[in-house]
Amino acid sequence: MEFITQTLAGFTAMSNWEYLAVVLSILYLLLAIKENIWCWPAAFFSTFIYTIMYWNGALLMESLLHFYYLVMAFVGWWMWRSGNKNTDSKIVSWSFFRHFQIIIVTACIAVFMGYMTDNYTHADLPYLDSFTTCFAVVTTYLVAKKVLENWLYWVVIDAASMYLYYLKGYYPTLALYVFYTFMACWGYMKWYEEHSNREGKPLAQL
Repeated sequence: MEFITQTLAGFTAMSNWEYLAVVLSILYLLLAIKENIWCWPAAFFSTFIYTIMYWNGALLMESLLHFYYLVMAFVGWWMWRSGNKNTDSKIVSWSFFRHFQIIIVTACIAVFMGYMTDNYTHADLPYLDSFTTCFAVVTTYLVAKKVLENWLYWVVIDAASMYLYYLKGYYPTLALYVFYTFMACWGYMKWYEEHSNREGKPLAQL
């Protein structure tokens, strides 16, 4: 009951700009699942709002992360547009070993960043925050590359983020990330189906 009360109170306190950012974020997910290139303009404007909002709220790392998303909106647009012009950009699947390498390297960077922020800043929950941030950076690139497994990364990242926001009492954001998690699961199923239909065989191992 307390969670529901706090969540409703948080949504009531949200500004119109924040609501717009949420709507654009959801639009980005829906368009990305459909492989629609217009997902990237939606991502640009939503992250632009979040970048300013977090900066004004003194959440510097979150602001920097969303600035990265801002840049990746341009990169994603360019990569998808170039792919559609040249080779009809397709969803690809990377091997387990390739993902294992990505996970190990990213996890090491996250631990290092967690150590640095834990010992040299006033950061709260530094290791968990570093984990979600570092993997979000990598996974956004995987979206731009149309790597099928990006959605599985997002499921884990969103779940970890939900725990982080629960600990911080950010209940409206937590509720939003519950929705994101379900959307990521749906995105994986849709991309899996699209990849299988195009290839007409089991997932490629690159």
